[in-house]
Amino acid sequence: MEICKTDAHYRQHYVANQGAKEKPFLSRECQNQRFSSLRSFRTLRLKSLTWRIILLATQKSDTSDYKSHGSKDMLGMGEENFMRIHQKSVIKSFPGVYMTNNYPVRCFILYNFLLDLSSSCGLRKGFSNIQAAKKFYTINAVQVVLDNGTVQVIITKPGGNVAGVKYGGMDNVLDASHKESDRGYWDMNWNVANGSDSYDLPSGTKFQLVHSDGDKVEVSFIRPYNSSQTPAMLPLDVDKRYVLLRGGSGFYTYAIYSRPAGWADFDLNQLRIVFKPRSDNFQYMAVADNKLRLMPSPDDLTNARSEELGYKEARLLTDPIESSLKGQVDDKYQYYKDNKDIKVHGWMSKDTNPTVGFWMITPSNEFKNGGPMKADLTCHTGPTCLSMFHSAHYAGIDLCPQFRNGEAWKKVFGPVYVYLNQRPAGTSVRHLWDDAKAQMAKEVAAWPYTWPSSSDYAQAEDRGQVSGRLFVQDSYAYSTRSSARDAWVGLSLPGDVGTWQTESKGYQFWTEADSQGNFSIKNVRAGTYSLNACVPSVIGDYLKDGHIKVAAGDNVSLGDLTYTPPRYGPTVWEIGNPSRTAADFYIPDADSRYPNLLYGTVEKWRNYGLWQRYTDLYPSHDLIFTVGTSDYTKDWFFAHLCRHASDGTWVAATWQIKFNLSTFDASQGAYKLRMAIAQAEIAAVQVRVNDSAMKPVYETPAFGKDNAIARHGIHGLYALYSIDIPAADLRKGDNIMYLTQRKASGPFNGRLGGTSREYDEQQLRLQTTTFCSWRGTSVEPVTPSIYRDHTCCSSTAFLLDLPRNHILREKFWRREPRNSPLPK
Repeated sequence: MEICKTDAHYRQHYVANQGAKEKPFLSRECQNQRFSSLRSFRTLRLKSLTWRIILLATQKSDTSDYKSHGSKDMLGMGEENFMRIHQKSVIKSFPGVYMTNNYPVRCFILYNFLLDLSSSCGLRKGFSNIQAAKKFYTINAVQVVLDNGTVQVIITKPGGNVAGVKYGGMDNVLDASHKESDRGYWDMNWNVANGSDSYDLPSGTKFQLVHSDGDKVEVSFIRPYNSSQTPAMLPLDVDKRYVLLRGGSGFYTYAIYSRPAGWADFDLNQLRIVFKPRSDNFQYMAVADNKLRLMPSPDDLTNARSEELGYKEARLLTDPIESSLKGQVDDKYQYYKDNKDIKVHGWMSKDTNPTVGFWMITPSNEFKNGGPMKADLTCHTGPTCLSMFHSAHYAGIDLCPQFRNGEAWKKVFGPVYVYLNQRPAGTSVRHLWDDAKAQMAKEVAAWPYTWPSSSDYAQAEDRGQVSGRLFVQDSYAYSTRSSARDAWVGLSLPGDVGTWQTESKGYQFWTEADSQGNFSIKNVRAGTYSLNACVPSVIGDYLKDGHIKVAAGDNVSLGDLTYTPPRYGPTVWEIGNPSRTAADFYIPDADSRYPNLLYGTVEKWRNYGLWQRYTDLYPSHDLIFTVGTSDYTKDWFFAHLCRHASDGTWVAATWQIKFNLSTFDASQGAYKLRMAIAQAEIAAVQVRVNDSAMKPVYETPAFGKDNAIARHGIHGLYALYSIDIPAADLRKGDNIMYLTQRKASGPFNGRLGGTSREYDEQQLRLQTTTFCSWRGTSVEPVTPSIYRDHTCCSSTAFLLDLPRNHILREKFWRREPRNSPLPK
């Protein structure tokens, strides 16, 4: 056996011993020489490197295989192609190769060895740049094509819209019947200060290859602001990014919206990204385990095959292509979710080979507006798949931030992951959904990502953590404080009590406390924040005094914190539970004319037309609730709506609460009525006591534009009213409180859309819970702007408090707080 001492000697030995049984052996000296040669390879051509590595690694091979690939990057071909070319090779020169006689496995070992070697020698970047150029992208005058061998993404240049996605044997997963700018795109709604709404699809004018190596390619499409453009242009610079990773089964997208000081004033109303999978393949939609179904086709929403109902988005399917859908209602608002629950949703094909899934995965909601309970859209017939970053849905205009006096602003939206998966033909679509959920869990665990190239995206080392423990101290109910079990605790831009639910300019970071009230808010961007919390079954909002500053790498420990909910005295009676939704109240079955099979027994509030069911149940008189006898889960309608009279007009509804005061002393002062509104739409509530014709004790102004009734919502912006009820208006024994929702202009007035109210809770203490707090004898709001736009009037609780100095002469019932988390 000869000993190879130099590269030249090795090459001569290799050529002279073609077919010889003896294998060459590299001495330590020769190994050092080879490694030194590799370290200096940056000055050599790629073809030369590939040839030298092959000569080193193989005893015999068909060199024509390599020569035929001489113009290609052998290290950038991927495992499959690399192993195929090396089928004839006997690789024995590196540790681990001796352990198997399986040629593909040997080649795989060599491939990974060379990548590790190149990295350790500082060559990885050189290899990867060539690999990216060959495999990850191509650029021409009108398109940028990203391709990692699994998925191919075609993006218009310089516009930055996704025109095509090739995957799973489909030439284009997106619907090519739409124009290129209408298949996958970022868009927004905005208006100049005090102007009308405008739609904007920001088309880039500048393309940039931001980063490219063997692991990632990132591209940018920038639309700069032009102040001289007519008509007026949205005064923001928009930088749309797309990212493809090696081996990934999908692509990422994020965007940076920014403006320096001094630019024009405007309001931002909506911001999202939209994808439209091809309608001939994707018929199944999934947004949750219990929301996976066959969906109508776009043709089913035409007048020939369906009937428009109360608004254009709601259609009754009269002659759908799929006959099993006949008689059902299709409405995009039936598939909304809360921000905290929007993690994965999408579409699936069933009759293709293979079956394919198209998914939107949202690993964090820190960049969404309105906090964790803000509801927003996911998917709908089209097929359409959305990522809503910013909207006024289920909340109203208060979530549309106003930029005034040349205010500077910058925010990163995303990244989100467009994930594609496949299964063999005939596989149940639920397997695609289960796989998408598993991928979502991986993405959540990987947040914050390490790969975004923008310096505006905060990496893990740029973030901090805030932790503590929250208690609740309600001295009228318990002698000691209790743990804030399952509380939602979060950080938002500094503000007043409850303003986090309308905060849209900054980032929010939330977590759910454990059973002992412990919380840890991780991955917080450096900045100054308010700490907020809301506790299940506890009225009101917690706001920690002072601001919290978080710097990169900080671990801020707040220790024990105590929330003292608003109290005036012991509770006389209570209707409902302060859960911040109306889900605990009576929700009727759907109108038999408007079914959606998903919501027959669960989440029945999502059914179309429930605003009409109030009149069905109370055709000639309004609701009467007797404290101590009635059951709010059966006898308190979830929305305070108007009644539809026989002449076709809408009549204001007056509800009665009958209660008994066995102990009463008029000299003790006022009782406190707490009324928590879960949402409102142009609602106005009048409160009277013991005389329905008297001047109201209190009347709210018209408030709310959440439009949650029409959109099948169960909560919107919450408001807490604290109202003084003069003791002179009450009496010992039987009493009646009258609640009139006086706005009666249409079916959606009230809880959603106008004249109804959805209650969270009523207490006398009549105490209710909402996201916003109203305090004082005149019921002055802490944050007046919050109450401009509430969707109808839905209350989660009513409570009536005794006067503060009232002496109890009997044992009053006290409800134990619930231990369950907020409704999902």
